[in-house]
Amino acid sequence: MLRRVSLWLLFVSIGCSLAGGATDKPKPQPKDDYYELYKVLVDTMDQVERNYVKEVDRRELIESAIKGVLGKLDPYSSYIPPDELSRFRATVDSEFGGIGIQIGVEGGQLKILSPLAGTPAYRAGLLAGDRIVAIEGKSTEGINIDDAVARLKGKEGTKITITVIHPGRSDKLEVTLTREKIHVETVLGDRRKADDAWDFMYDAKQRIGYLRVTAFSRDTAAELRRALEQLKGEKMRGLILDLRFNPGGLLSSAIEVSNLFISKGRIVSTKGRNSPERVWDAQKNGAYEGFPMVILVNRYSASASEIVSACLQDHKRAVVVGERTWGKGSVQNVVELENGRSALKLTTASYRRPSGKNIHRFEDAKEADEWGVTPDKGFDLKLGDSEMVNLLEDRRRRDVLQPHDPPEGEPEAEKKPEAKANGNGKATEPPAPKTNGKPPAEKPPAEKPAAKDKPGTGLDEPPFVDRQLQMAVKYLTGQLARSK
Repeated sequence: MLRRVSLWLLFVSIGCSLAGGATDKPKPQPKDDYYELYKVLVDTMDQVERNYVKEVDRRELIESAIKGVLGKLDPYSSYIPPDELSRFRATVDSEFGGIGIQIGVEGGQLKILSPLAGTPAYRAGLLAGDRIVAIEGKSTEGINIDDAVARLKGKEGTKITITVIHPGRSDKLEVTLTREKIHVETVLGDRRKADDAWDFMYDAKQRIGYLRVTAFSRDTAAELRRALEQLKGEKMRGLILDLRFNPGGLLSSAIEVSNLFISKGRIVSTKGRNSPERVWDAQKNGAYEGFPMVILVNRYSASASEIVSACLQDHKRAVVVGERTWGKGSVQNVVELENGRSALKLTTASYRRPSGKNIHRFEDAKEADEWGVTPDKGFDLKLGDSEMVNLLEDRRRRDVLQPHDPPEGEPEAEKKPEAKANGNGKATEPPAPKTNGKPPAEKPPAEKPAAKDKPGTGLDEPPFVDRQLQMAVKYLTGQLARSK
């Protein structure tokens, strides 16, 4: 009896703590809700604790019950137990070792939203849309995001093996990676200059700039401003902002980036069932305006990238080209439990675009429902899985830093080895040990594209044609022709 009473008090306290942050008075519930249903749960726990064939730890039972409750919600809501809380806080502070991927859960499957440029995952050839079916040999079926993150992250220098399936393929591929501290640039260009700095001018003749934003970190707005100042000095007349495969990031960063291109009006708002509405409006701070602009998005553009594209689309500041975005427009609050020993990460609100329309794609959402960001009329261009894989491979090759001769005075022993041609005439890295039977990824030849080359090329093989990017260039070229 005492056991049942203590369990009862525990669940009552949990219920009260979860309701404690409410700002509105809860609606009356049917008589058989709340305490009658708590009683069913308490009785179940009591029976298991007293009569199950083996002794079961009470805390494990309680935590399993909590996870069961959250399992009925979206994949972004989760319970953080005491032994994982410090790792969670380290994640928030970005002080951790990892492999460099952004992940999501769709239909119970763990998917890569995007590898981050320059990271172990990126160098290994992992792609957006890859399904991670196992981590260290353990299946990921039914896994939630926080559990996946916990298993993927670890100390710098430690190794991890994951099993992936590329989009449009059925064969499994095992990849062993070494964790690193993840800190990479988030604003990239179409190709690099001879000094490895990014060339942000895509078309020098038309003076069309190209900025590819891979994530929204604390430094993204500052990086973007520096790139825009460089383009401004080169007399840019039109701009392409590429947010494809961008999994998002900080809300504050999305607001800052949006404010770079508009000087007035609503940027975004958040609204929840039981939380007050919050709004963010643009501030007059010298926005970059007065030139036509295109934003490229695809089905892996999520969260902060959706906030930016929706904002600029609603204000008619930019034309959106590509395909419908992911639909991750939810806000998570972290609620402390047990006086800070554990925590609950709970989805409490959804982002709303300036027009007031919804961004988030809920679990039961249909294609006809309102969610995500849809390209402007006439600019919807979806790539198939194989074409998307080719696009990612093309971009990955461009992002690789090329070998250089050592500076004057540097010992010859420090010189990087030159690339050698394989049997197909393509340049590859010097021989290196294979990883689980997978040969080293190919890199482009060391030579930089000549100035006369068509923008976006520079490979010895026929260039990949990025149809979405070409549509953006065609639109801007037409706009610039009309403005003369």
